[in-house]
Amino acid sequence: MSKTADCRNFVVAGHSGSGKTTLCELMLNKGGAIPRVGSVEAKNTVSDFMAEEQEKQSSIYASVMHCDWDGRTFFFVDTPGYGEFIGQYAAAVRAADAALVVIDAVDGPQIGTARAWKMAKNRRIPRYAFVNRMDRDRADFAKTLEAMRNNHGKNVIIPLYWPVGAESGFSKVVNVLFDKDIPAEIADEVAECRGLWLDAIAETDEGLMERYLEGQELSDDEIRVGLRKSVLAGSTIPIFVGSAAKDIGVRELMDGINTIFPTPLEYVPLDGGPSSVSESGEPFGIVFRSVNDTFSGQLAFVRTVSGVFKADSDVFNVTKGGKERFGQLLLMNGKTQMQVTEAGPGTIFAVAKLKDTHVGDTLAGRADVKPLPGIDFPGAVMSYAVTAAKSGEDEKIAAGLHKIAECDPTVRLSRNDETHEFLLSGMGDQHLAIVTRRLKEQYKVEAVLATPKTPYRETITAPGEGHYRHKKQTGGAGQFAEVYLRVAPNEAGYEFANEVVGGTIPKNFIPAVEKGVVEVMGAGPLVGCVVERVRVAVYDGKYHPVDSNEMAFKIAGRMAFREAISKARPVLLEPIMKVTIHIPDAYMGDITGDLNHKRGRVLGMSVDEGMQVVMAEVPMAEMYKYATELRSMTQGRGQFEMEFVRYEQVPANVANEIIAKHQAEEEKE
Repeated sequence: MSKTADCRNFVVAGHSGSGKTTLCELMLNKGGAIPRVGSVEAKNTVSDFMAEEQEKQSSIYASVMHCDWDGRTFFFVDTPGYGEFIGQYAAAVRAADAALVVIDAVDGPQIGTARAWKMAKNRRIPRYAFVNRMDRDRADFAKTLEAMRNNHGKNVIIPLYWPVGAESGFSKVVNVLFDKDIPAEIADEVAECRGLWLDAIAETDEGLMERYLEGQELSDDEIRVGLRKSVLAGSTIPIFVGSAAKDIGVRELMDGINTIFPTPLEYVPLDGGPSSVSESGEPFGIVFRSVNDTFSGQLAFVRTVSGVFKADSDVFNVTKGGKERFGQLLLMNGKTQMQVTEAGPGTIFAVAKLKDTHVGDTLAGRADVKPLPGIDFPGAVMSYAVTAAKSGEDEKIAAGLHKIAECDPTVRLSRNDETHEFLLSGMGDQHLAIVTRRLKEQYKVEAVLATPKTPYRETITAPGEGHYRHKKQTGGAGQFAEVYLRVAPNEAGYEFANEVVGGTIPKNFIPAVEKGVVEVMGAGPLVGCVVERVRVAVYDGKYHPVDSNEMAFKIAGRMAFREAISKARPVLLEPIMKVTIHIPDAYMGDITGDLNHKRGRVLGMSVDEGMQVVMAEVPMAEMYKYATELRSMTQGRGQFEMEFVRYEQVPANVANEIIAKHQAEEEKE
């Protein structure tokens, strides 16, 4: 096993179709891990080994790989660029020391690029870019560079290599700092980049800065040390360039990974995490991925943060408080496994058949170690009501989905107590289609997905009064209760008051009146939804010393409330979502127009990582299919997040349609 200083751990990210998988395949081949380079089209790459990935010809899952290069060991994770599988990248970036973002030289930075930059920045790890596909028609390094600099600044985005030629004429790359034989047609650009680097390098050390300002030459060793310092501090983002398909610039990239990527000893601490890393001491690490393997059962992927894990040893899940047993430690290249006896800092390894360990858990050699911070996953943006295709299989559906959600935390399961539906939520329709496919193939149960019911609420807009006299005589003891209620709007929420004077209703029966009111508030008069924001006061009534009891007053309270609320101008409330949409500038008009059509309100606009950001509030009822609609409107270049903010009154014309539909459905039943 390589020593920690000779280990490099990074995540490969970027927009879908930028060539990440091809690049990873070539690095594995150059590092001697595979004898020949596979291709996405031939469906034989190391990372895209799942059937659905080969069918889609695009990465869906994060794939862990490793290889050696010039005395160093690389551990890297190929992540999907498609927005609906962003959870795979969110987990991988948590386990990485650096982010290598792959950018298409034809299309330039896209929404997947912006996502990758932002999540790596939030993780506070150094960032690097590889501008790929320089051999393609319309490849334009200068234009791609300009777009990146518009997002981050010219003094941050600095090419470390510059391409010679483009498209079919692309032949090689030159190092802007150290190569002497620079073609005349790119000499000015290379000289400018060298100057930007020397400025950045001089800023890493006061002594260097003084000498540099005095016009003294910096030595090659000083440049190398300063370059590494600047990049690891996050002050600069070095740009590599090449073509993975033509194997140009990839050797230079791999050499750069060796020299200017961090070692695990330079692990960026997280709030609540360790401040330093060493090979000695008790081991601890984080589980960032979990998969159900056909042969090995559940595999947990662990990134060792500090210490050394050993095979055939006991460990502790300090997040859950349980004990686990490690059997074999496995280094993975896609689905290929290699057994090792130990795993030190920076190593990514897999272990099978842990009892109760899931994504985000911390494993350690001692039980008293503080857990590492978990993994923040994006919230779900699409939900379906899910039922079993065959009667009696609802429990099997739930059990299978829970197993899938354990491996993919962006899959959310919930039961809506108001609509009584079991909800499957995720990052979009394609994401959820993959989930239901796995449910059918792995757990042999078929799910039916339907648009969920909107959890409307009801309230009142005026005061109202209600009265009910309950009398029942069937021989023997009867039932008697009479109740007078007032209702009024109450923005603070539900409130119940006893305003009875003179003992017309004994105090011991008042709770029964309220119980009746609360029961009927679960099904309002308009569409049978929960009633809220109401103050209810019982102010008069009658009782019988023999025939009155709690049941009688509960019934009277229920009926009096129904009458009161029907006179208090009831209205429908709908859930409002706060929506944040990231899109290229070209789609701004389409998006804002569509939001207006959805009864949305645009709250503001900004720019983030080169993308336009639209903030709006939109009714939940309009958002069920927005993931699909946004993909269609932006050709897959947009993404959004949403969260519930409040309930708001439904416009009268919309409410009338909802009520009429509800009444029609009730008549059918």
